[in-house]
Amino acid sequence: MGERGGSSPATGISPVQQMLASGTGALLTSVFVTPLDVVKIRLQAQQTPLSHGKCFLYCNGLMDHIYVCRNGSSCTSLYRTQTHFSGTLDAFVKITRHEGFRSLWSGLPPTLVMAVPATVIYFTCYDHLRDGLRYSLGLTGSHIPLIAGGLARLGAVTVISPLELVRTKMQSRKLTYGELTVCIRSAVAQSGWLSLWKGWGPTVLRDVPFSALYWFNYELVKARLHEQHIMSQSDFSISFTSGAISGAVAAVLTLPFDVVKTRRQIQLGEMETLGVPLKRTSSTWHILKDIWAESGHRGLFAGFLPRVIKVAPACAIMISSYEFGKAFFQEMNLHREQLRA
Repeated sequence: MGERGGSSPATGISPVQQMLASGTGALLTSVFVTPLDVVKIRLQAQQTPLSHGKCFLYCNGLMDHIYVCRNGSSCTSLYRTQTHFSGTLDAFVKITRHEGFRSLWSGLPPTLVMAVPATVIYFTCYDHLRDGLRYSLGLTGSHIPLIAGGLARLGAVTVISPLELVRTKMQSRKLTYGELTVCIRSAVAQSGWLSLWKGWGPTVLRDVPFSALYWFNYELVKARLHEQHIMSQSDFSISFTSGAISGAVAAVLTLPFDVVKTRRQIQLGEMETLGVPLKRTSSTWHILKDIWAESGHRGLFAGFLPRVIKVAPACAIMISSYEFGKAFFQEMNLHREQLRA
């Protein structure tokens, strides 16, 4: 992809405006994607009810979060099994009819406390890293989004990882903030500060390659569509289409790492819930070998279709909302400057 001349795309908007654009995109993504995951979890519940201490993954379109089962089959409002569903559409209809429309967003507010800041950090850092590499260091080439995307995700995961561990502790043990502080101090005293980043490795192994591939393909597809349609780079439809395509491609290519991350995350969550000392868990390589021995390549690509169906629209909504927000602030700031002139 050839580099475009001119000023930085982020010129004309402040970091606060970038944060507002990415935060708004994060909220919209969660609102649209969360019902899909709530329905998926409820369908899973009637097939494999959870026992006490077991965990399941909840995704709001921005991040994966561990939820813990404490009271059998009705462990949380997300994992009820009272109503029988014959399929996805039937689940949407019955949940809305019997439990109310708001039930489709069960469990969303607590996860947004971390997911929105993580997304804001990620998208804002990506823009500044990309523009810094291009315009400050004078680097050119299609590898710029690859590097900026990977580094931005690495930073966001590193910041948020300890907070997700804290959230899991609070949810699994019903700790007060005072008890949580004691619990964290005890963990640090026993295992050191690095114990707060347990599970960081598999998350980075999936998220960093995903982000690098996503931004590389996004910038490439967006440039190609722009050339074909001779439209503005901030055009909503181009951003939406580019986001969906690049998200789907990245999701497929990183699927084995997603399978490993899911196993590791649930393993750590259940050890935490049952009070088992967090000594050694299976390494990423060992989990990969176990999955290959159990199911072959099919095991490494399990959940292919559900992941693509979830990731593609989430990426499309997030990036198109973000680009629209940036364009809005750029136009607003330009209008203000013209009024002052």
